Amino acid sequence: MAGTEMSNDHVVFFDTTLRDGEQSPGCSMTTQEKLTMAHALEDLGVDIIEAGFAMASEGDFAAIATITQAIRKPRIASLARAKAEDIEMAARALQFADRARIHVFLASSDLHLEFKLKMSRAEALEQCGESVRLARSLADDVEFSPEDATRSDRDFLVEIVRVAVEAGATTINMPDTVGYVTPEEYGAMFSEVRERVPAIDEKGVVLSAHCHDDLGLAVANSLAAIQAGARQVECTINGIGERAGNAALEEIAAALYVRGDYFGLTTSIKLDKLYPTSEVLGQLITFKPSPNKAVVGANAFAHESGIHQHGMLANPLCYEIMTPQLVGVAKTHLVLGKHSGRAALRHRLEQLGFTVSREELQQMYYRFVALADRKKNIYDQDLVGLLPDNIRERRSEPVSELD
Repeated sequence: MAGTEMSNDHVVFFDTTLRDGEQSPGCSMTTQEKLTMAHALEDLGVDIIEAGFAMASEGDFAAIATITQAIRKPRIASLARAKAEDIEMAARALQFADRARIHVFLASSDLHLEFKLKMSRAEALEQCGESVRLARSLADDVEFSPEDATRSDRDFLVEIVRVAVEAGATTINMPDTVGYVTPEEYGAMFSEVRERVPAIDEKGVVLSAHCHDDLGLAVANSLAAIQAGARQVECTINGIGERAGNAALEEIAAALYVRGDYFGLTTSIKLDKLYPTSEVLGQLITFKPSPNKAVVGANAFAHESGIHQHGMLANPLCYEIMTPQLVGVAKTHLVLGKHSGRAALRHRLEQLGFTVSREELQQMYYRFVALADRKKNIYDQDLVGLLPDNIRERRSEPVSELD
């Protein structure tokens, strides 16, 4: 990758929250909001920020240009169709970037070529070569994406990748544009293309994965591509994006870290910034991640089951494969509800300053379960209200902040 620090054991994170992510309903952002998000992504440690699609609108052009003047650590990329006017517009938007990337895409599947572009394979190959050469004359760093790569004829995919590499592409991204493929198939595609286009390794071209989540496989597919030699992964914060979304950056980063024994790869992502960055995005767009969202969801480090709570109190490793602090969450939450057990109830009472005997806990527990069956949310004041007067009178100072 021209001008980018790369090693075979390092994965580059290409964040497209501001481009592919912003294209989804409810996720549009103003230039100032994009700039706020770009600063958060820079703090997070992403390597490349795809700031927008310069040709799409005056707003996108302005946002890209603004970000290039304010952000210095990551590369800044603009998307462009394989058209001269798009590529030239992208170059103008990126003119103030310390390190710019033009990201050119052209469909490679017969379905897209016939029905969307009305173009033959031969015409696509010619347009690919011309576009990448033009982009390379305007920027040292050029990425080419054969759109709908996973539904493309494999021989033609190999051919168009070869043309792009020969024309000067420094990164080849093979997207699962519609979330169609399985991890085994996606990994095999990367291995085959790399084997059949020797110039990829000869020229040090980086292979990149870009996955959508239509079948819920975006992160699994991205990891499969990485296992097959991809060293750039394209993703978004909270997995926002077209339709069911993109691969979630926080999930890929956490997986590479937690399963470092398996992957053996490094990244530049600051894991303790994952949750704060997710929160920034949630404040800028119209929704936050689902509570059961991995890594950054409200329930990612919350436990209600009595069995789980007892295990967590004995040793958090029983039910958590990473600490909440690792990803920037303050602490684990033991949520009291009808599934909770005596251990969690005693723990919460002690946090509130109440020490109870085994017999007192047993009596308290029966009243607690009866209340929990009638009420979805149990608050601290509910617990205090369930305590007999003699226990309330011997309260000590609370040992921790209230949840």
